[in-house]
Amino acid sequence: MMSVRKAATGALALVLAGVMAACSGLPVDGPVHVGRAIDEVEGIPEFSFVPDGPVADATPQQVVEGFIAAGSGPRQNWSVAQQFLTPSFRDTWKPQAGVTIYAAGDRTIDVVSDEQITVTVDPVATVDASGAYRPGGAGPIALSYELVQEEGQWRIAQAPDGIVLDANRFSTVFRSYPLAYFDSGWSSIVPDVRWFPVTNAATRIADAVVTGSPSPWLSGAVRSAFPDDVSLTQPSVPVDAGVAQVSLDASARDLPPATLARMQTQLEQSLSTAGILDVQMLVGDEVLDVPSVDVDEHRVDVRPLVLAEGRLGFLSGAEVEELPELSAALAETDPESIEVDADRTTAAVRTTTGAVVRVQADGTVTELDTRAGMTAPSIDPFGHIWTVPASSPTEVVAYAPDGGARTLAGGWPGATDVAAMRVSRDGTRVAALVRDGGEPAVWVAGVIRDDAGAPVGLGDPLPVAMLAGDGVELTWLGGSTVALIWTDGEQRVMREQPIGGEGTEVRAPDGVVSIAGGNQSGSVRLRTGEGGLFVQRGSWQFLAPDVTVLAVQQGVPG
Repeated sequence: MMSVRKAATGALALVLAGVMAACSGLPVDGPVHVGRAIDEVEGIPEFSFVPDGPVADATPQQVVEGFIAAGSGPRQNWSVAQQFLTPSFRDTWKPQAGVTIYAAGDRTIDVVSDEQITVTVDPVATVDASGAYRPGGAGPIALSYELVQEEGQWRIAQAPDGIVLDANRFSTVFRSYPLAYFDSGWSSIVPDVRWFPVTNAATRIADAVVTGSPSPWLSGAVRSAFPDDVSLTQPSVPVDAGVAQVSLDASARDLPPATLARMQTQLEQSLSTAGILDVQMLVGDEVLDVPSVDVDEHRVDVRPLVLAEGRLGFLSGAEVEELPELSAALAETDPESIEVDADRTTAAVRTTTGAVVRVQADGTVTELDTRAGMTAPSIDPFGHIWTVPASSPTEVVAYAPDGGARTLAGGWPGATDVAAMRVSRDGTRVAALVRDGGEPAVWVAGVIRDDAGAPVGLGDPLPVAMLAGDGVELTWLGGSTVALIWTDGEQRVMREQPIGGEGTEVRAPDGVVSIAGGNQSGSVRLRTGEGGLFVQRGSWQFLAPDVTVLAVQQGVPG
């Protein structure tokens, strides 16, 4: 029997459909229902487009425009969009092949003939079949559509795979979901951001985690607990009271408990961003009762870490809560930049002379790198200090705690210079501000390590964003976002940039030269060249004067 709530929702939809027949989308609310078709497993999202199907006697151009507009309706494998296709082409068109995203209003249509129409867009981003987001494109692209008449109605007989959406609708139809993978030591969760339609998100996420693989740029840097021979046995993931039920094939029953616990953790972490409260892994009707594993969170102290009046410590009100041993050791140097490891026993320092040194709480100061034009160094969880000269982006060197140096072959290939480089707090990725073909850009790469944790190479760089001005400095915010400063003439701009998505920008205080990140969006700290410290609390708030160095934290003691 249909529930009262469901019947009311259906009646409302019919009334609205009759009054607003030309409307391209309707807000729809409803509860979660269990055991429904694949595209309805999680219930109706807070807002979903309901595109119109073809109308009688539509012109070829109207058919193509309607087909493109129907890309906003992913329900039942874009069933509305398929109505614009010939029956034979419906069997071959692949809507999930990817998304081409263009700026709203930036689209031209050329009617070559009734049988052929070309749509030209200049992509601002693309999403591939795995949900991976890539900014920009190689310039305008022409999409060709071939049409035929069937029973007196024009229908599309040939079109590119995938869908085309303007940026406004894309941000409503699709959302970002960080898939969870492990670092090479199984101690940390590493987010791999993907974009899926809001409808059916839980099923798409579970399928990507169970049967998919990490993004190519992370290959070798992360790992999955799911063996290649484990698969889903149902095409959907039912959700009951916030609990997702993921059915696996019989081979999962024989896996070691440690593997099952890691699998459980990956699913829980991945599905939590889709509003899932808990996950049950099932084999047949049997629930695999396994706990998740504890993972390192890599959080940092909410207080800014600064060097002020010769003392390194956390700023609390007007006082500096000093880290005495490390602070005393830094007195032997003249720091210009400082990054402190999670244990707060070692600092990677660039001095005012441009040299990179390792400073330890026991008072040891070791000179590591004196190449000209060094960027600020970064320290990873294994104690390796990373360096690169600004004019030599391929010459990335990691210095081990024992002083041994390892050049990471290739470094940032294709870049002409690098303004800044920082290793993520979990040590699996490194981000850089580079020049890509003469244009300022943000890149990230996976860190490939040996069994002892020593870095042995970088994966292929992933372009994350193009900038409108020169990069100054960057920092990590949480696990899947970097924050950076770039210049717009004399003005400084702060950008928060997810690793896989569109960034946001705000004007920064004048004269900003360094940046440090907190644990989440909106937790940026900035320092000006005159020593003024600002924090982000909705707007920029002045916190303290006379700060010599704004230090970067890589965690808190375990």
